[in-house]
Amino acid sequence: MTENILDRIYTLTDIELVVNELWSLISPYSVITFSGEMGAGKTTFIHHLCDMLQVPDAVSSPTFAIINEYHFNAAGRDNIIYHMDWYRIKSEEELMAAGIEDCMLQAVKDKNYCFIEWPEQAPGMIPKPYAQVKIAVLDEHTRQMKVAIVTK
Repeated sequence: MTENILDRIYTLTDIELVVNELWSLISPYSVITFSGEMGAGKTTFIHHLCDMLQVPDAVSSPTFAIINEYHFNAAGRDNIIYHMDWYRIKSEEELMAAGIEDCMLQAVKDKNYCFIEWPEQAPGMIPKPYAQVKIAVLDEHTRQMKVAIVTK
């Protein structure tokens, strides 16, 4: 089951407002997926989200590493974000061999976060419930974001 919770149009100049609104809705979910065509701004949005969370680490696309790890402090607790990019993944077996399934399950157990770009490469690997963020290109400067909570 999928419940739509947000539909926003934004530009890079007002992305900060959308980042804050989005975080208030998705922060209870350990797994957050980001879908959209190449160049839609998935990594850019994650970068702004990490800036808002005051992540001190350098935030970049993990396309070749598959996963980057970032830390931020919230409520006196070290929180971890596992930023994953599944663009080059060919199968769920490849993710399992890389230990990604264990990483996601541990993040959920520890109430940390997994931000997954290109989740459509292995949708069966994503533990539910999770927040699903879809970014569509409307024009060179404008994007539409649709957010849903997936429970089944």
